[in-house]
Amino acid sequence: MSKYSIGIDYGSLSGRAVLVEIGTGKELASSVYDYPHAVMDTELPDGTRLGVDWALQDPQDYIDVLEHTIPDVLKQAGVDAADVVGVGTDFTACTVLPVKKDGTPMCFLPEFRHNPHAYVKLWKHHAAQDKANALNEIAEKMGESWLARYGGKISSEWEFPKLWQVLSEAPEVYEAMDYFVEAADWIIWQLTGVQTRNSCTAGYKGIWSKREGYPSKEFFKALDPRMENVIEEKMGCPVTPLGRKAGEVTEAMARLTGLRAGTAVAIGNVDAHVTIPAVKIDAEGKMLGIMGTSTCHVLLGKKEKNVPGMCGVVEDGIMPGFFGYEAGQSCVGDHFAWFVKNCVPASYEEAAAKAGKNIHAYLTELAEKLQPGESGLVALDWWNGNRSVLVDVDLTGLMIGLTLQTKPEEMYRALIEATAYGTRKIIETFKQNGVPIHEFYASGGISQKNPMAMQIYADVINLPVRIAGSSQGPALGSAIFGAVAAGRKNGGYDDVFQAAREMGNLRDVVYAPEPGAAAVYDRLYAEYDLLHDYFGRGANDAMKRLKALKIAVKSKGMLSK
Repeated sequence: MSKYSIGIDYGSLSGRAVLVEIGTGKELASSVYDYPHAVMDTELPDGTRLGVDWALQDPQDYIDVLEHTIPDVLKQAGVDAADVVGVGTDFTACTVLPVKKDGTPMCFLPEFRHNPHAYVKLWKHHAAQDKANALNEIAEKMGESWLARYGGKISSEWEFPKLWQVLSEAPEVYEAMDYFVEAADWIIWQLTGVQTRNSCTAGYKGIWSKREGYPSKEFFKALDPRMENVIEEKMGCPVTPLGRKAGEVTEAMARLTGLRAGTAVAIGNVDAHVTIPAVKIDAEGKMLGIMGTSTCHVLLGKKEKNVPGMCGVVEDGIMPGFFGYEAGQSCVGDHFAWFVKNCVPASYEEAAAKAGKNIHAYLTELAEKLQPGESGLVALDWWNGNRSVLVDVDLTGLMIGLTLQTKPEEMYRALIEATAYGTRKIIETFKQNGVPIHEFYASGGISQKNPMAMQIYADVINLPVRIAGSSQGPALGSAIFGAVAAGRKNGGYDDVFQAAREMGNLRDVVYAPEPGAAAVYDRLYAEYDLLHDYFGRGANDAMKRLKALKIAVKSKGMLSK
């Protein structure tokens, strides 16, 4: 009799579950649940205003995902819960929240319901940039060796800048909370009743090393004397390697989800990293880009190399026996969504509706008729800051070459090209520092829905691009780890590589670079590279000056009210 696993992928705006047959990787059902609170970036539900660069979520939305999607996939597939032997989950990261000893989020408590710092800080919460800047300066001054493992900079998106912001701006929340936990681990805690900390988020987002552990007490004390014992006081949970079983579904969660109590649950994981087995990557030299609202780039290596601007290199951080590398772009799908929301004339919306297409499909249809270089446009992909290789969220967007004849489809294509240039910059930086890359894999909605974009990527990076076979790559990867948590004796696997070979999935299509287009994009990339360094490496800090002015004016406006 067939056995199954369920993978649950928590994204920026929704959570999705997929039910997968063990042994074949066949996806029998999927279900998506949109977060009722979405991303809170201007105010809390009660009207409490948020500052610039805030991005919060309500953890109740994560529980609601379990309640809605798991029963739905079981019902769709007609599968008996007794035949589901494992569950795996993945999350955006670094997405963190303060909780009490029993896992209760601080924002659930009446006394903190109106305090923004009591909520989940989403990965793209960038309001702790000043803390990240200070942390990096102190680490460099103290000669902290671990800094090189993160490309020389810790991002404001990561754990400790966000925690330091809580301490600095809301010490009452910091003092009252017992733990500061990744949402990836919190949801496992809710499912199993067992608090765990996964090695992926700990390594990439929490400055933890398999060999060295966390930074020293002296370092944390240098940040703030109140943080000297932060690991023992706010992070007091052992780190567990990926692929392990975290615990089992509790009776309460069984009632909520329809699963059987005692079903194995895998250690938490990150949405990008968990996708590696879903596309059958099991060797070095193959970079995977998970393309959604942002893009995360991950790859395996046999040796540990220090790469400027990478998000991190973690031993066993993605797959056992390899060093896992991470880089990324903070704005990809968000990039295109911003454009269609704010820059497309009504006539285009009307034409798209008349053609029975959504506006993205309509713009793509027009943009794919353009030749590389035809628009005369080049853009920087920094609408939400730069994650790699500059690690600077205070950088902003730019497009040059605009004229009175420029059309929306030309701008739309230029934005797609900009994200491809950003990926090329990341690839070249890795290769220049001794990490081989000879193939590119893509997962996520853009890779599935937009062949033009994938051809542009192939031409820009001048590498073949392979496409994930599943439209739910992270969820499939989580299901694979769920099957490993169950173990062979229960119908799953004892080895993630074998599970990946049997359950992973790739489409037959491969986008190959077109020599003529690649030659033109070499010239366009050279312009991108000049702009990248001019605005990103200190020659012209206009973007930062303008952003500082914006923050000052908005803050003054808020105070005057």
